[in-house]
Amino acid sequence: MKLLIDTHTALWLFNDHENLSQTARNCLLNEENELYISIASAWEIAIKHSLGKLTEFPDGVELFLSEVYDCPMDIVDIQPKYVMMVEKLPYLHQDPFDRIIVATALCEDMAVLTIDENIRKYDVKCIW
Repeated sequence: MKLLIDTHTALWLFNDHENLSQTARNCLLNEENELYISIASAWEIAIKHSLGKLTEFPDGVELFLSEVYDCPMDIVDIQPKYVMMVEKLPYLHQDPFDRIIVATALCEDMAVLTIDENIRKYDVKCIW
């Protein structure tokens, strides 16, 4: 299965956080799954870190990307078709990072590994 990892899921994975569900852990460890993360997640980390809202990653996006590179996951760049899909999404959620994650998952037939209830409002497969 192709899994797109939401930003908070990646943070919880990298910090071995107790909020990471057992189902999510199993999906992340299952070698049959293809793991992806949007470059938008790194962008979100950079913004949050610059605002002082990301204490669990004191080195910010550099450490985040280092963790991503150490994992068996691929970074997905933002493609024009994802931006066009964002335009077609119902305006159920204001977070632009979540909206591009939803659009990416829809365009690439991926499930989103997320606890985020706002992402679940969209017609996208979510696992938690």
